[in-house]
Amino acid sequence: MRCWLALFLAFALTPAHAADDGARDAARATITRQAEALVRDDATTAYAQAAPSIQGMFPTADVFLGMVRNSYRPVYRHRSFVFGKLLDLGDGALSQDVAIQDEDGIDWTAVYSLERGADGQWRISGCRLMKAEGTNA
Repeated sequence: MRCWLALFLAFALTPAHAADDGARDAARATITRQAEALVRDDATTAYAQAAPSIQGMFPTADVFLGMVRNSYRPVYRHRSFVFGKLLDLGDGALSQDVAIQDEDGIDWTAVYSLERGADGQWRISGCRLMKAEGTNA
């Protein structure tokens, strides 16, 4: 009995873990599709990568693109976009870190949250953007 309790507690208290290769590749492909669409000002494709909860807040692709253009400028226009750590948060949710350098050469970290839809596709459910550690500009 103590063995099972110890095993249960070990799993219950374990932090989020790395996702499997298939989930990682699919999630990163979703983020890449959106990033590439933003560079082309392709509102429709960028919007299609957003989860239903995000689409509910921004009822059209053009409204969504305007929000990204104004509030997520480093994502909208970037020099570089490099994937970092990906965590499986459980219950069909992932967190993906991305190192971004904006058009002015300032380094940022974007933490994307993704959720798996009923269709099995990964969609972006949020993005937290902050200047990278050590960035003063």
